[in-house]
Amino acid sequence: MTTGLLTTTVGSFPKPSYLQKARNQFAAGKLSRDQLDELEQKATREVIALQEEIGLDILVDGEMARGDMVAFFAEHLPGMEIGGLVRSYGNRYYHKPVVKDAVRWKEPITVEMWRFAQSLTDKPVKGMLTGPYTMVEWSFLEGYDSFRDAVLEMGKAVNYEALELDRAGAQFIQIDEPALSTRLEDIDLAIEAMAIATEGLTAKTATHVCYGDFVSAYPRFFDMPVKQFDLEMANSSQDLKDILKAEGFPEDKEIAWGVVDVHTHEIESVADVVAEIHRGLEVLPPERLDIDPDCGLKTRTWDEAEQKLRVLMEGVHTVRKELGIE
Repeated sequence: MTTGLLTTTVGSFPKPSYLQKARNQFAAGKLSRDQLDELEQKATREVIALQEEIGLDILVDGEMARGDMVAFFAEHLPGMEIGGLVRSYGNRYYHKPVVKDAVRWKEPITVEMWRFAQSLTDKPVKGMLTGPYTMVEWSFLEGYDSFRDAVLEMGKAVNYEALELDRAGAQFIQIDEPALSTRLEDIDLAIEAMAIATEGLTAKTATHVCYGDFVSAYPRFFDMPVKQFDLEMANSSQDLKDILKAEGFPEDKEIAWGVVDVHTHEIESVADVVAEIHRGLEVLPPERLDIDPDCGLKTRTWDEAEQKLRVLMEGVHTVRKELGIE
């Protein structure tokens, strides 16, 4: 593995059409769990193979076994259940989870798929979890007297799962908190819950938070007890870069610097990616700067996701050669 500008992705990949169809058939009772598992593994093989072929350094399983990032865990945590349909945006609907009672961790949720994905490659595969703040914020809350109590209890459940991934050998564990970007007034609670979620881990920890008003939460935001912050830098209009450059960044932490926008069909040029990497290098040295897309790729088509990653990788190769680290 290179010594700088490591490449990865945030986590999700677009699901192939055969898997989308299979998930619908399973929901309708027309496909068995074993049949769906087989197709999820097939799709995971394709995701790992694509990342290997492109040359990414730290891989993901693509979340082929997951639909919604909160509902997936809600289906496996006692104390939660799946509620009725709610509208998210446009004509997209999903079943919003409900926190009904004291949330408990019962058994491993992601470890089997992580082990399968890791068996397909010699490169490290990240363990991927949804954070406690987002799990509660994006659910209906019925079973607790306070939002705070629910978030902290959820932190314990996330910690059990994270420890299972750690024991299984995951070198990287990413705990995503996308809901925090619109509620940065809750940063203290999110930090407290993340401390619970990451307690006892030996793996390198990271969190992904979608773009928001980070400037108003600076520098408190970077007290989050993780090693790496995965941020939407291509979509941030450079305001966060400017404050990081002016005010500094904790010396013991890293950034995964988003260089391609996953919210557009447009494919960036290599020059665009190189320029974004150079902006990152104004803030951090290459050994503390990973390069990835802004957010998960699941909203893109497979071809778009592949093209964006190929451009990303080509841009990284260009800058590594400039720096003499490739």
